[in-house]
Amino acid sequence: MNNTKQRDDYALITGASAGLGAEFARQLAAAGHNLILVARREDRLSAIAGELRAAYGVDCQLIVADLNESGAGAQISSACVSAGWQVSWLINNAGVAGPDLLKDRDWAAQQTFFQLMMLSVADLCHRMIPGMAERGYGRVINVASVAARVPRSGGCNYGPAKAYLVALSEELNLTVAAQGVHVSALCPGFTHTDFHETAGLMDMKNSMAKWLWYNADVVVRDAIRGVEAGKPVVVSGRLYRWLDPIFQSVWTRRFLRIKARPD
Repeated sequence: MNNTKQRDDYALITGASAGLGAEFARQLAAAGHNLILVARREDRLSAIAGELRAAYGVDCQLIVADLNESGAGAQISSACVSAGWQVSWLINNAGVAGPDLLKDRDWAAQQTFFQLMMLSVADLCHRMIPGMAERGYGRVINVASVAARVPRSGGCNYGPAKAYLVALSEELNLTVAAQGVHVSALCPGFTHTDFHETAGLMDMKNSMAKWLWYNADVVVRDAIRGVEAGKPVVVSGRLYRWLDPIFQSVWTRRFLRIKARPD
């Protein structure tokens, strides 16, 4: 019989209705953590919560919130405080592929992207980590990407946004690790989720070699092990862990920059 119903600590997961978020929910529930699932799709959240309650006997609470909106962090924090849910794990997973910074001329869409990908993460860290530090325990995973590790031409938004999460996580970890709070930036490579279908990138995915892709359960397992070990940056997948030092080397980095060809 799972005894985690008596525990008052929760893992809060954003973007929990699909993809890596849903996989984080499954693995953390299997480890005995109660859950607070955050996303816009209440029906999908309810279905996942029902499955996890039945399978693992954990408490699954839902917060329907849109992290595209600047008030979402306050809404989430207020709901947790009002209900007495103590957040010991924070998984900032919500994200999108986003607009092209130069080609998409709707600046409001650009700002919405920045809000979701960077500001909402900083907001929740700002609200949740001090309490973890006071209690002497916390685990925070900010889902970044291998795209944060090397510059390349393209949309000029996704990689830079994820690079911010890497820098943020590294400094947070340096600041609060001595207080028992581990903060990691998870940098997966190509991962089998619904991300590419949602972003309209299935033609790209189907054209790529299968050995470049990892399953979501592998990525999440790497993330959990990494944050427990206190690693500020967790590169998931053996292939990408092998490539990452090459990406970061001052001797090879200049040769890895992929410039756009002139029209």
